[in-house]
Amino acid sequence: MLSLGSRFAACVVALFLSLAALPVHRAQAGAYEADLPANLATAPDMCALLPCAEVFPGAQHFSERKGQPPYVEAYDREGGKLLGYVMLSTDITDTPAYSGKPVVTLIGMDKAGHFVGLKVLKHSEPILLLGIPESALINFNNQYVGKSVTDTIEVGPARPDENVLGVDAISGATVTVVAQNQVVMASGSAVARQTGIIAPTVREPARFIANGQQYDWAQLVKMGAVQQLRVVPEQVGLPRGPEPFIELWFGDLNHPDIGRSLLGKNSYERLHAGLKEGENALFVVRTAGAESFKGSGFVRGGIFDRVQVKQGADSFTFRDLDFTNLYGLEAAGAPSYTESAIFIVRSHAFSAAYPWKFAFLGNRVDRATGQRSFAVFESKYWLPASLLDGGRPKVVEPDAPWVRIWKSQAWEIAAFALLLVAVTVVYAYREALTRRSTHKNKWPVNGFKYSFWAISIFVVGFGLMAQPSITQVLTWFHALLFQWTWSLFLSDPFIFLFWIFIIVTVFLFGRGLFCGWMCPFGSMQEAIYKVARFVGLGRFQTKLPQRWHDRLKWLKYLVFFGLLAVSMLSMGLAEKLAEIEPFKTTFLVGISNRAWPYGLFVAAILGISIFIERPYCKYVCPLGASLAMPSTFRWFGLKRKQDCNSCKACAVGCGAQAIDADGRIDHRECLHCLDCMILYTDTKGCPPLAKERKRREKDGLEITPIGKNGYFIPIHPAASFTEQISAKAAQGPDPRMPTDRALPAHKVDVGKLEWLWLELRDHLWPWSSEGWHSQRALQVAGLSLGVAATVAWVLAAMGEISSGAIIGWWFGWSVYEVLIRLSGRRYVKDGPWWRDQYRVAGIMDMMSYVGFKNLLIGAVLFLALKSLGLLLA
Repeated sequence: MLSLGSRFAACVVALFLSLAALPVHRAQAGAYEADLPANLATAPDMCALLPCAEVFPGAQHFSERKGQPPYVEAYDREGGKLLGYVMLSTDITDTPAYSGKPVVTLIGMDKAGHFVGLKVLKHSEPILLLGIPESALINFNNQYVGKSVTDTIEVGPARPDENVLGVDAISGATVTVVAQNQVVMASGSAVARQTGIIAPTVREPARFIANGQQYDWAQLVKMGAVQQLRVVPEQVGLPRGPEPFIELWFGDLNHPDIGRSLLGKNSYERLHAGLKEGENALFVVRTAGAESFKGSGFVRGGIFDRVQVKQGADSFTFRDLDFTNLYGLEAAGAPSYTESAIFIVRSHAFSAAYPWKFAFLGNRVDRATGQRSFAVFESKYWLPASLLDGGRPKVVEPDAPWVRIWKSQAWEIAAFALLLVAVTVVYAYREALTRRSTHKNKWPVNGFKYSFWAISIFVVGFGLMAQPSITQVLTWFHALLFQWTWSLFLSDPFIFLFWIFIIVTVFLFGRGLFCGWMCPFGSMQEAIYKVARFVGLGRFQTKLPQRWHDRLKWLKYLVFFGLLAVSMLSMGLAEKLAEIEPFKTTFLVGISNRAWPYGLFVAAILGISIFIERPYCKYVCPLGASLAMPSTFRWFGLKRKQDCNSCKACAVGCGAQAIDADGRIDHRECLHCLDCMILYTDTKGCPPLAKERKRREKDGLEITPIGKNGYFIPIHPAASFTEQISAKAAQGPDPRMPTDRALPAHKVDVGKLEWLWLELRDHLWPWSSEGWHSQRALQVAGLSLGVAATVAWVLAAMGEISSGAIIGWWFGWSVYEVLIRLSGRRYVKDGPWWRDQYRVAGIMDMMSYVGFKNLLIGAVLFLALKSLGLLLA
């Protein structure tokens, strides 16, 4: 028969698993990963494919696409009155949301520049399918209706003194709505400038310094007077090949010295003889790749739909009348080319003195689905200051959206950062606090801890909605391996700061400071347990039998590894399965705003928390599991004394059940309640100390203070601490280490340089003579797999295998490395890496070490290969 605690655990695990399975069977609904028409990006009659009337009430007729970037005119009837414009966001910008893909939005705007309707056609944000209802995004978009494209609109509170209009964010989807705000405003502004709603920016024309100098091609490249724009096939979803998708060189033809160097004197003078005042010329040549930059619009009366020039918020496109032939580049050393053009910017809003971007517009093919999406590739250009009279003008670039968010919430962010620093400092002085506490008066510790719990629940959780989640771990994991984007993570400052705190404190102290003191949901569970005890329910409170606890604690690791594995195949599916976390329901969305199974799930966890201390934290939480693994390498642990191996006082009182029969603390499971640290110096609560205190009192001896090792300081300086250790404890294991000490023989008495070499070898070379003698077949198999994994990295660098394949190889190698090390080099470090404090590695110790080490190595290799363009998507 199972105990009451075991039955509780079995019930809650069954509920967790059934709820986790619930989203998998739910049909995809609404705009989540919706199928769009295959020819949407190129069809002239866009509104024949899309519900344009839904975003422009009253319009009965819509024109074909026109302009660059494209838009559609809306009329009250065919041949009737112009009402405004409709635009498809992905025709204009490919700004990604949290999923890394854009939110495809249809936008209506009247002739005065006011938004009249928005409709999300497709998004890839799983949190808006399950964690947050998709209606939240619809309601967010509805806030733009009636607002003008000329307004300054930001996510967050309005600031009338700065003429900033605020739109309410979606709780728990900050990054998504920040990206959507950029999409709406960028799309509206691009069309408004084309249609005259927004007046063009006036820039001072360039004043050149010309001395008649002739430059060769190398000099022009070095000084930045010509620039390159290179797109490789994998950037547009095509298989990697020896040639780029397109390679372009471009530059200014307005400056006399640069123009004459590139075109020659006669061609330069003929070109400028045909230019009117305020017009500017630039050249473009294709030096590699088969793709044309002239595109389908290279016909009489047509438009060049593949290239644009952007300056500030203005975009400049080219028609056939803005094009003239480039017959040759005269600069010595100029490359050969297969396509060329001279384009003329006829708008007076453009000035060659200011920075501008040359943009190549194309389509990106999704390798998994075959769908095409809009993509823009840009390269920046700015004439050297030495060629401009007065130097480069001062340009104030608008703040990035994440910068505006940080500025608008500066005081709240500073207060939150101060809170995290305060928690860290208080915990760093935990020994001073625990020495002032006793087992009957824990308030020197609990006063701080309970205060932080309250702040965590009500301010961090319900107020700031900054509950960290396993989905963030998965997202960061993918970003670390594939494409790190700082702006993506900086868009939610509270989560960003919280993760800095978590990463730092996990490696300093272990997971327990966050999980035990600052996790909003963990604090809520613990508070419920404490309140229940206070109101008289303590007699019903229990612990799982240690044997059941030791089995069930591995469940959270299975959940974590399961989510990690699924995320490598489908991040969307992983996000659905991550509903095993109750955090979204509790803090981000609210129980009342979700279907009843989610509310029941949270209620079950909190209900069981009345009787069992932190059941979710101990047995199911994948976030806790992800933080527990690096906790293996924390620098500072909780103190133990030799007598702890025979005294059970701390183990009996440990709510996390993280102390084993030998008095050793498992820092992966410890939640840092500090009760054992209080007993460590409590002369009445710690049995070994109480025994020594009574002996001294009986013999009339001095009661000296407690030393750092947890024993009374000897009365006589010559006396040894070992005199206070019981004979039974002296013969037992050392509880000050999680496992037995194990200094490798090859690390004994070596010099610093040799130590560094051996350290590097230990991390990169898992084979050993001990393993060769004990598990020769495994060592040979591991050697073969190691060679294969190395070859896989080489093939990845050559572009022969995809990133998914190399991840599979690297994962397989990591599994074998765990087995190889366990058969030979079965040790890990305890504490700071520069100390030779080794101990015997358990299976989880070795999995944590190998997994974390290979993640870092893999991330470095991935980012290096990505930066060099040597890895298939």
